[in-house]
Amino acid sequence: MDEFLRPDASFNRLYEEYKKYGSLVVAYDFDGTVHDYHGTGATYEVVRQLIRELKEIGCKVVCWTAYKDLGYVKEFLENNNIPCDGINEGGISLPWESKKPFFSALLDDRAGLMQVFCELKMLIYTIKKENESTTNTTI
Repeated sequence: MDEFLRPDASFNRLYEEYKKYGSLVVAYDFDGTVHDYHGTGATYEVVRQLIRELKEIGCKVVCWTAYKDLGYVKEFLENNNIPCDGINEGGISLPWESKKPFFSALLDDRAGLMQVFCELKMLIYTIKKENESTTNTTI
């Protein structure tokens, strides 16, 4: 079986990268992921809270959007306490030119949002538990 088809492959890769670098770059879409573009009444609060928790464990979070008014996007994110280390710009610099944005995970309503949400939630839980056990054993 190809590596990427294993059920735990993507979580394991996120975990290994986080442990290696102490951070991840997590990108998130704007409309339909943290913002109710179509006026359906959705709040996306669980995704917004996840992004806040990712910042708490040291991740960089970047908003990637096709929304026309980036000033509105920035204002919306600030007004709703949604962390953002950049809008339509990478969280890290690559040593080469690339049009593809770099990220370790993408939260997007059109790209497996539930799977990525669950894996990032599990990552946060795992990291916090490890930090608690390290803190408790050093006291």
